[in-house]
Amino acid sequence: MTFWRSRTVFWAEAGMADDVLGRVVQRALSRRGETYEEEVRRLMEAGLAVMVRCGTSASPRVSDIVAAAGLSNDAFYRYFPSKGALVGALLEDGAQRLRSYLEHQMAKETTPEGRVRRWVEGVLTQARGEVAATTRAVMWNAPTAGSDAPYGRHFASGVLADLLVAPYAELGSGDPVAHARLSAHAVLGVLSDHVWAESAPDEAEREQIVAFCLAAARATAVRA
Repeated sequence: MTFWRSRTVFWAEAGMADDVLGRVVQRALSRRGETYEEEVRRLMEAGLAVMVRCGTSASPRVSDIVAAAGLSNDAFYRYFPSKGALVGALLEDGAQRLRSYLEHQMAKETTPEGRVRRWVEGVLTQARGEVAATTRAVMWNAPTAGSDAPYGRHFASGVLADLLVAPYAELGSGDPVAHARLSAHAVLGVLSDHVWAESAPDEAEREQIVAFCLAAARATAVRA
């Protein structure tokens, strides 16, 4: 009894060393963080799967998503204040994934013309097969309240247009930022038309779009 009492008094009087306390807290936070990341991943994957399954005939409910994820409503609302917030996260994730894919494809080319071509071809692949079905489902759910999706344009137009600025500048554009933005709107508009029509551009159309973008890259400055 004396031994345990003396140790209790020691801890009470001395306190826990800051470095030990810090390590214990960090380990706890790390474990909790891993759990949170896993739950968010499961919710986002389930949300996307349910959207694709529903297609354009029904809007998935939060209950459908948490059931598919094997989690609870409490877990869902711990990370997302609404279904729209989850949709917004999926839109952002999809835009970043597509941007990374296009960057990888464009990096294979040594000329600005080649990089523009890779950009166009990479964007238009979104109109094919399972990718098109996923894109269509996400676009259909994009206007959900709270998603912050941009109305009137493709959800990835901003981040994808940025990739054209450098090659457009190399090609002599008088206003590479504006011309890249206009080209992105045009190409993503064509993509959206095909996605909704469940069709895909043929080689002739792809070549026409590439030619349009290269012509835009060599345009003079946009007047205010």
